[in-house]
Amino acid sequence: MTQSELSNVYRDYIACLNSQDWPALERFVHEDVKHNGAQLGISGYRRMLERDFSEIPDLSFHVELLVSNPPYIASRLRFNCTPKGKFLGLAVCGRRVSFAENVFYEFRGEKIAEVWSVIDKGAIEAQLVPPSD
Repeated sequence: MTQSELSNVYRDYIACLNSQDWPALERFVHEDVKHNGAQLGISGYRRMLERDFSEIPDLSFHVELLVSNPPYIASRLRFNCTPKGKFLGLAVCGRRVSFAENVFYEFRGEKIAEVWSVIDKGAIEAQLVPPSD
């Protein structure tokens, strides 16, 4: 795949996530997908995403930066959302937070085979600290 083709596949994957079109997920994710070193398989990956959307009803993925170097994608995703309860061990409890995720993907063909993801937890923590007087 060319850089442009891979970028287009990735943007279609993000659109799939945002529409929560779970049956279409298998078009983008390899059956043996790994996430941060853990072998999830497509069913585990789907459960992870469904849980994320359940815990964060207004979750939406926004691509802020995208670099394509087949078979890899590097992306900075931006979120502005309202987790219902705890998120990353933090008591967000319905407060709106904004943060980024830096994520790298390895594709096998047109499907995501491995994902490495780091969420900017510090940005969330800073928003949960009450202002000092």
